Amino acid sequence: MTYICITDSINMEKFFNRVGQFVQLTKEGRDALASILRKVELPKDHLLVKQDSVCHFVYFIERGLTRTFYYKDGKDVTDWLSAEDMFASSIISFLTRKPDRRGIVLLEDSVLWGLHHDELELLYKQYHDIERLGRLLVSFGLIQLQQRFDELHFATAAQRYQTLMENNPTFIQRVPLGMIASYLGITQETLSRIRAQH
Repeated sequence: MTYICITDSINMEKFFNRVGQFVQLTKEGRDALASILRKVELPKDHLLVKQDSVCHFVYFIERGLTRTFYYKDGKDVTDWLSAEDMFASSIISFLTRKPDRRGIVLLEDSVLWGLHHDELELLYKQYHDIERLGRLLVSFGLIQLQQRFDELHFATAAQRYQTLMENNPTFIQRVPLGMIASYLGITQETLSRIRAQH
């Protein structure tokens, strides 16, 4: 993994604009967070998090696309998709420090900003606003997980597709249809039928 100079303040603004939607950082907190941000530029198909390993980073996506996946009964299942201005991480592994069955791979050449777990934990102890940011990000992640669980269990296939198109319309052009179908919990044939009706 190649780390780029962390003083790229112009592009770092995208990260802090997103963070600002959760909490207003003090100048001291912002500077401290900036000091541990690591910018990485990685190619398509790079394995960001290996399966059955501990996830050490939470990534903010400046440019690119990630896919969280796992294998069940020999099938490759797409569990999550994250694009620009979103975060990518195995939240359970990141918090518990235990291996996750899920992996995260890049679907496009990507520019990411990473925060290492151990460095973040140190800042939590020193800066109240960063500690609050951590709590709010975890809460946001858990809400997303619950919404995804509810969607897969209670929404129809057509409703799940409609939600995808409303929230992430570019995915249908950027992600292979087989992966989209897997993400929606349907077959590719069902996806084709739904798309034909829209």
